[in-house]
Amino acid sequence: MASEFTVNGVSIDDTFAEAFPIMGTRLLITAVSERWAQTAASEFCGNATSVIACDVEAGIESSLHTKDFPDGRHGVSVLAFAFTKPGLEAAVTRRVGQCVLTCPTTACYNGLPAAADSSIRIGGQLRYFGDGFQVAKRFGKRRLWRIPVMDGEFVCEDHFGTVRGIAGGNLLIAARSQSTGLSAAQAAAQAMKSVAGIVLPFPGGIVRSGSKVGSRYPNLKASTNDAWCPTLRAQTQTALPTDASAVYEIVIDGLDADSISCAMHAGLHAAAASPGVVRISAGNYGGQLGPHHFHLRNLLEKTAPLPAHANRD
Repeated sequence: MASEFTVNGVSIDDTFAEAFPIMGTRLLITAVSERWAQTAASEFCGNATSVIACDVEAGIESSLHTKDFPDGRHGVSVLAFAFTKPGLEAAVTRRVGQCVLTCPTTACYNGLPAAADSSIRIGGQLRYFGDGFQVAKRFGKRRLWRIPVMDGEFVCEDHFGTVRGIAGGNLLIAARSQSTGLSAAQAAAQAMKSVAGIVLPFPGGIVRSGSKVGSRYPNLKASTNDAWCPTLRAQTQTALPTDASAVYEIVIDGLDADSISCAMHAGLHAAAASPGVVRISAGNYGGQLGPHHFHLRNLLEKTAPLPAHANRD
């Protein structure tokens, strides 16, 4: 694909990132200290990089002020996404039960409006761990469950709101070397994390093993994106520029299109300002994968302000 414009001397493909609808929810995890809130959130987000082989895609959205949490403690917000609402409910319930309830001093609250027809039940399922000693409690409009545990109580909200989110916004960053490419990807990921309403579900927000749909092996839904693999340059129809020897991808999941657009805008400019980057592109399947198309040209031609719900830190 021909590059049609440049930023800071970096070629930008006139293409789009293709994304698809997905169900999402936001969890507010609190603890006696930020360390323990982060620990619980990190455990919750384990093995949650891609719905190709994981039950959810999830990531830590941000650390928030104590005033943003019902109990006024330290906490973080986490976003989790799955293809269906029943699948999201089952996965979040398991992960909260195994990774948050078990973590010292934690509590878990809903972070989205919880209308009856769009909510999933989490605390209402985990309450049975209390073996009949659990107690329901009202806190304003919130219905909470107090589950006895060995360091006191685990408090978990009954229902969590869901939204129809978007998964699969992405950038492909091609660089002269592995080290310059990784530095650029890290800069892009850090810039994206300033936008609320999104998460970068892969390790450190960065993907080394970008994939394409399908495989020569019929049981695989996805396989290595050979067109962007430098070691396969002579064996496949490569998409790599001649001076690129490493590519990193950043994948973005978000609660809405505006949040993903803002994140991609921030990440694209950060990557283009990084030494050693020779080309920036995006992954798509000609519009066949999903209805959400984020055109790189549009992201550059206008200033993309942070959405109203941007990180307040």
